[in-house]
Amino acid sequence: MPRQARLDIPGLLQHVIVRGIERSDIFLDDDDRQRFVDSFSSLLVETGTDCFAWALIPNHAHLLLRCNHFDLSRFMRRLLTGYAVTFNRRHSRSGHLFQNRYKSIVCEEEPYLLELIRYIHLNPLRAGLVKDLENLDRYPWCGHAVLLGQKAFAGQAIDEILTLFGRKKKDSRHAYRQFLSDGVAMGKRPELVGGGLRRSHLLESNGAVKGDYDERVLGGGDFVAALREEPRLGGKMPRTMDLISLQARLSDYFKLPATDILRRGRLNQYSEARELFCYLSVTELGYSGAKVGAMIGIGTSSVSRAVRRGEELFLSRPELKEWWICS
Repeated sequence: MPRQARLDIPGLLQHVIVRGIERSDIFLDDDDRQRFVDSFSSLLVETGTDCFAWALIPNHAHLLLRCNHFDLSRFMRRLLTGYAVTFNRRHSRSGHLFQNRYKSIVCEEEPYLLELIRYIHLNPLRAGLVKDLENLDRYPWCGHAVLLGQKAFAGQAIDEILTLFGRKKKDSRHAYRQFLSDGVAMGKRPELVGGGLRRSHLLESNGAVKGDYDERVLGGGDFVAALREEPRLGGKMPRTMDLISLQARLSDYFKLPATDILRRGRLNQYSEARELFCYLSVTELGYSGAKVGAMIGIGTSSVSRAVRRGEELFLSRPELKEWWICS
């Protein structure tokens, strides 16, 4: 399907990931990093944007932002365009520096704010840029050292975060440092980087799809549902197709009667149609597993399994992707 519009309104917590084109490095030396940090800090102050976490890795960067008065798209355009021009001039290169457009994931602040801060600030350690947590405490290209008072960075929301760990700054910094240390053994945390309710439910033992869902959102079903009703989004989260229309399109594709498309049976065509219906309904159109299951007559755990099988089918057949884009 065509790429979806960004969810870009003031007050939303956004996890932004910027990558180099073809996975190439976007920071070649400390001068590059300092130029990016200086520009980033100045923009935060100028636009009144809150930054809760950040980390620079050679070929990508993580930013956790809440734009209060300024569109994220405008903020990132100014940050990345200016940096790319300077980078190309410094290193005698031309062409695009960044991979496509940056990735932004709208995040529900409770319960994800602190988890995302921990995830982002541990990135340099996971990437092997520092050997241990003690070195990360002094690492200059990450917001962790700023929260510990080891580095100054105008624009980072230090007090707002530290007050979540205690009243006195010394005690809250100690509690934050322990919170970060507890996260080292958690590994890569894939449920925090891909967006969508499905990934967030990797935290649960059954992994079932529950509630409303959108790939651009990290949060619970109620949060996603509330965003769909948010008038300031101006219709940017519409469902592009109802389930009856999807059933009809799959009927045309498989050349089966629409009434038979979702029926339970062991014939390969029927099972493939049913699995694709679940995958496209939940992943591409954002319907809840409960709603899809009610239409087919199966439970949400069965829908979840069908979604996974439908995804494998969809990705293994290029003609299916072409059909879906054109549908």
